[in-house]
Amino acid sequence: MNQQISPTKGNLLDTKRSLNLARLGFDLLDRKRNILIREMMSLIDKATEIQNKIDETFSSAYSALQRANISLGICDEIAGATPVEEGVYITYRSVMGVEIPLVSIDAQPATLSYGFESSNSLLDEAYIKFYAVKMLTLELAEVENSVYRLANAIRKTQKRANALKNIIIPRFDETVKFITEALEEKDREEFSRLKVIKRQKSQASV
Repeated sequence: MNQQISPTKGNLLDTKRSLNLARLGFDLLDRKRNILIREMMSLIDKATEIQNKIDETFSSAYSALQRANISLGICDEIAGATPVEEGVYITYRSVMGVEIPLVSIDAQPATLSYGFESSNSLLDEAYIKFYAVKMLTLELAEVENSVYRLANAIRKTQKRANALKNIIIPRFDETVKFITEALEEKDREEFSRLKVIKRQKSQASV
């Protein structure tokens, strides 16, 4: 790069300006990366908490379903009568320019969709607990997708920051040094030339 740029004061000012912008860009990217990391770590903790709730609730729901199956027989027909959830909506929020999904649902109380004559309280308990598992699973899907998006954004931000820190900024530093040294050398040569001229004029006037 140094061989392709002329060592002039104008180029020195331009290079210093570019260097300052590169340093500012690195600081902004580093700040963005830190904010995204904090957000991601918070969501990872939340995902772990939700997953633990799902495991606990699913285990309890499955146990209730087993008891209902023992009491009523296999509940295939009742399971088939359970309505499909269609009221799921996805919107987005922005975290430092990263689109994070927000999953919402037309939350209705867990209403029983089967007749009472073919069920009992054990099946009701299993149904309500599996409904809770479904709601928790939606919440977990939102969080895990957010973590994935944030991790991807962090990787890209880190890559850009590394390019500035390890390539662009050192290159500008090197160019500033090259131009500064060239200009200083030029000033020394000019000073020496003027001294010679002044000495020659002094000798000529004697």
